[in-house]
Amino acid sequence: MVDRGALATYAEAELDLLIIRGRRRLEFEFKRTTSPSRNRSMRTALEVLNLDRLDVIHAVQHTFPLQGDRIRAVAFERIYEELEPLT
Repeated sequence: MVDRGALATYAEAELDLLIIRGRRRLEFEFKRTTSPSRNRSMRTALEVLNLDRLDVIHAVQHTFPLQGDRIRAVAFERIYEELEPLT
């Protein structure tokens, strides 16, 4: 199902970017906000799609966890330092 340029599951989990590399499944959400927070769609995506991690790329200058080590807010200007390369 395609919805406004994003992917969506039948369990109502909307995705901005899903990367599958071998057995790794990573999702990226892009938020233009200074206070990103987790939501039901993110939690659903983690479970339904069996994601390893979900990163919310946001407009603030620091990176911090949103839920344990599986959901975190990553500062846009720190992408190269915070995200490990997919090899």
